Amino acid sequence: MKPIKPLTVKSALCLLEQHKSIRQVAAEVGISRASVHNISKTLASTRAKSKGGRLWKIASSLGLRDLASCARVSQDWNDSFTPPLYWSVKLSKLGISMESVEKNKHLIRRLEIQYPVFENHSSTTTQVNVVLSIMDSSILTTLDLSYHPIGVNGAQALFKALKTNSTLTTLNLRRIEIGENSAQALSEALKTNSTLITLALANNLIGNDGAQALSEALKVNATLTTLQLGSNSIGFNGAQALSEALKTNSTLTTLGLRNNSIGDNGVQALSKALKTNSTLTSLHLQDNSIGENGAKALAEALKTNSTLTTLDLERNSIGENGAKALAEMLKTNSTLTIW
Repeated sequence: MKPIKPLTVKSALCLLEQHKSIRQVAAEVGISRASVHNISKTLASTRAKSKGGRLWKIASSLGLRDLASCARVSQDWNDSFTPPLYWSVKLSKLGISMESVEKNKHLIRRLEIQYPVFENHSSTTTQVNVVLSIMDSSILTTLDLSYHPIGVNGAQALFKALKTNSTLTTLNLRRIEIGENSAQALSEALKTNSTLITLALANNLIGNDGAQALSEALKVNATLTTLQLGSNSIGFNGAQALSEALKTNSTLTTLGLRNNSIGDNGVQALSKALKTNSTLTSLHLQDNSIGENGAKALAEALKTNSTLTTLDLERNSIGENGAKALAEMLKTNSTLTIW
């Protein structure tokens, strides 16, 4: 499709706002009825979604393929019809190149990118560079790189940027194949970052050393509320380190440790932390080789803990005695739900 000039787009939008027909708009602006129809549909869907409007739909329907054109349309759209929209840009679908991003960094803020979405799981180097440019030039609040193996260098660059970033609140890094060294770099970033609230690291390879590094960050970080560490080969040493962090951390409310190998000893360490921790509300321990002794330790700790509301112990082997201990505890703990 041949690109339509932004000025033409604005003219068509203005005429549509005057409730003129598609036939009239096409005749006055000098474009096809099909193009006017696309503009009309985009206007209607974007209005309906308000802040959920997606720039890639506008850009792709109008044949736009560069940041400058997208920014002009965005500016015209915002000035003429709606409050500033927080565009969700599917950069890979638009086909915007890294070269375009580098040359037009000043335009990224105008686009107000808040939720970049990447569909191609293979162009990792380019995507990381795009992400860093957006983090440096926009109001980015949510970043989802899950299932994108960004590599050691990509992770190091990302976490270096996170040290000084002041807008990101949610970071999803599930299954990006990072290990303990990357976890160490992330830990250093979390010691200074003061805006990140949710961090998802499930299905990676951080192990005990990575968990220990992140635990050091939790001792000083005062903003993170959700940390997902499921399926990360974390054992007793990692659980013990996390338990020490929970004794002093006063912001974390959700800790996910499903599908690790913390065992009874790891749970006993966490239980000691639960006796004094007053902020954690959800603890996920599914599939962790927890037996009767671990269940009894949890039951003892939760007799006095009044803040934990969700405890997930599915796919463990706590046995009859472990179940009885938890049931007895629930007679006095009225706030907890066990799965």
